[in-house]
Amino acid sequence: MSKEIQSYNNSQSPEDKAICDQLFQEIEKGLPNSEKKIWHRHPVWFLDGNPIVGYSKLKSGLRMMFWSGADFSHPGLVGGTGKYKDASIKFDSVSDINSDDIQKWLKESQDIQWDYKNIVKRKGKLERLK
Repeated sequence: MSKEIQSYNNSQSPEDKAICDQLFQEIEKGLPNSEKKIWHRHPVWFLDGNPIVGYSKLKSGLRMMFWSGADFSHPGLVGGTGKYKDASIKFDSVSDINSDDIQKWLKESQDIQWDYKNIVKRKGKLERLK
């Protein structure tokens, strides 16, 4: 785990740190060749420079977000505002984490991608990569 992501996880409450650590393990298992870093103040994983998945602390819980998750077929994610293709799930405890679901979403995240890397260049317009 990078120092920056470890620092992010360590800055959380004990319960949220446990969730972060478990999500980190799940994402690493499902996206072993991805780049990871702190981006917009929370951990995010990228494939070829395109953001795929990340997690962040919200008042309502710990959120795991998939940038292209609105198009995934495996159920359980809640769509974002509709402007983009994001979808997420919130966790209140480690026991809420279903490894099988996460691995299915991570598989889909490799097969279904929208081009967020070039969204600024395209003035907010998304194009499908895969």
